[in-house]
Amino acid sequence: MSGVPELVTLHVWRIGRAALPGALARMATHPARLRRTTGVRFGKLLGTGTGTGFGPGDADLTRWAALAVWDRAADAAGFDASPVGRSWARVARSSVRVDLRPLTSRGEWSGRRPFGEPSGGRVAGPVLALTRARLRARRAATFWRAVPALAAALHAAPGLLARFGVGEAPLGWQGTVSVWRDPADLVAFAYRHPEHRAAIARTPTEGWYAEELFARFEVRDVVGDRAVLGWVADGDAATAKDGRA
Repeated sequence: MSGVPELVTLHVWRIGRAALPGALARMATHPARLRRTTGVRFGKLLGTGTGTGFGPGDADLTRWAALAVWDRAADAAGFDASPVGRSWARVARSSVRVDLRPLTSRGEWSGRRPFGEPSGGRVAGPVLALTRARLRARRAATFWRAVPALAAALHAAPGLLARFGVGEAPLGWQGTVSVWRDPADLVAFAYRHPEHRAAIARTPTEGWYAEELFARFEVRDVVGDRAVLGWVADGDAATAKDGRA
């Protein structure tokens, strides 16, 4: 895969607990359907976490997501009418779609570079950070011990608008989504906060990940119910909610 995609979309659905069996069935049967959706060059269905701990016990079974990478924005406009989009709409109480432009990306996801090699660019508004990793089984215990301090630091970070965990499986395949008021707030947390800097420093020596990806995006549009993301209107992370029904 080469080239920077024209558009990346993050679709997030909130369901009632009675719809959980249907959601689990969709997670089993829809990955291939998502990849076959017209215009999708890379797609993943994801479970989510509340964002309070980013660990196995953090799972939010009332919120599910899909990430789609598009060659053309025109194709993305048809997602809601696609088999995957229609199916999730039938069980969703509320939903939101975030339109994204890749700014930076390093690493791989399932052996691919889904966002190409974007060259950045000036951004004046919100940005979204995506991390994704496949843990080495023998290093997982040390990784989970390091998570609580980092999660607490993120929760209190100035400029944080939303945050939650994402994963392709309950264990071993995990990641985070965080939305920031502007790039300066994200940079301040990523490179100046002591807990996050310590985690970065430990990553190569601990060998936590068999595969990892870190990407940043310009948030170009948010359509739907931002509460599904746990969005904080004023960027005061101390008042952030996980938004569960």
